[in-house]
Amino acid sequence: MSDEADFGQLAEDLSPEDLRVVLGVFATDVKRLIDNLNAAAAEDDLATFKRVAHGLAGAAGAVGAKSLEQASRAAMLRTELVGERLTATASAIEAMAATALSQLEAFVAKLDEGHPPGHG
Repeated sequence: MSDEADFGQLAEDLSPEDLRVVLGVFATDVKRLIDNLNAAAAEDDLATFKRVAHGLAGAAGAVGAKSLEQASRAAMLRTELVGERLTATASAIEAMAATALSQLEAFVAKLDEGHPPGHG
């Protein structure tokens, strides 16, 4: 699946305890950033939207949530986002974030079972 986040590199680089901490921080950050992204879109505030998208891209990239990272980076470059386009873009990014968080939950569940998932 091309949209699947790859948390495997972190699993190789960190202890299981540190991995859980990093992924927990990521989940908390993503939820906060999505709320901020939606608020900026509702206010039609493109500058804030782009700043939040930048933070979201960085958080996603740090843990291997590639689709979320790419969508957030792409949104940062768009200049035509106003009104409904801005809201639609925020909704699309929110859907990708939900997918990444769902994949994160599955990954952590496998860790909790003592079976760290492999790459890909």
